[in-house]
Amino acid sequence: VALPQIQHPVSTYLNFPCALSGRCYPSSPELHDPICRKVFNKKRKPFSSMKQRLQGTEIMTIRKQHPQKKQLEKKSNWRQHHEDFINAIRSAKEVTKALKEGRPLPPPPPPSINPDYIQCPYCSRTFNEAAAERHIKFEEQAFRRAFAAKTTRPMVSKHSHTCLALPWRQIC
Repeated sequence: VALPQIQHPVSTYLNFPCALSGRCYPSSPELHDPICRKVFNKKRKPFSSMKQRLQGTEIMTIRKQHPQKKQLEKKSNWRQHHEDFINAIRSAKEVTKALKEGRPLPPPPPPSINPDYIQCPYCSRTFNEAAAERHIKFEEQAFRRAFAAKTTRPMVSKHSHTCLALPWRQIC
């Protein structure tokens, strides 16, 4: 089915193409060029609706909008996680096979080392960043307390006869 073609009336205006914007205008280029240059030479600021909304209120003087910092994205180590998962499944299959056949159990797979974890210098355990920060502070305080207790404790022999003077202690 052929669509009927619509005939457009011939324009009486001559359209002049603009060198800057590429658009065609019915007015002469001499009138259009200064306006177009003015528009294209200005760099527009991004519009902030919050700034306009708060303008003229007390909140505008108190609260300043800080630019958001881009957070660094951590690299995903999905491949390492996938390989660890596959190895865990294989070792579990070997264990079930050994149990069915009555053979001794195979050695457990080596533990996977997560590169994102931080090791505690006091107890050598590993934690994620937030937990490591809390744990290491606690371990450091505990270590200082234990070290202070060792240095301030008077050196007394294991069996002291001061216990005889105490009424609730009858026998040494």
